[in-house]
Amino acid sequence: MPGFTCGLDATLRVIAGKWKPLILYFLAQGGPTRYGELRRAVRDVSDKMLIQQLKELEADGLVKRTDYKEVPPRVDYSLTPLGHSLGEALVPLCSWGTEHMAEVSRVFAEREAWTRRGRQPTV
Repeated sequence: MPGFTCGLDATLRVIAGKWKPLILYFLAQGGPTRYGELRRAVRDVSDKMLIQQLKELEADGLVKRTDYKEVPPRVDYSLTPLGHSLGEALVPLCSWGTEHMAEVSRVFAEREAWTRRGRQPTV
């Protein structure tokens, strides 16, 4: 069992990866979600990466995969109780992002401009 320096360390290890927080967010929005719906919601993610992240979330006990054993195949994903509790913990982060989206966009644009000129912004 890995040692954690604090609760935040444990949380960040569980949601580590570019797509996991978004996957959890979209699964928390409703009931069971089919793969195609999730793929459309999490824009720009490749199939390979989405499948990998879903498998990791399932292995970590946050996501439940239900295979209905039908032809054509029908599979959906939903949050476990542990996944729901983590989804609720992400709500304040979503709110912060919404409240500060314009400022964050401006900062990222400035960083991009500096990077294109080959310089780093001073802090």
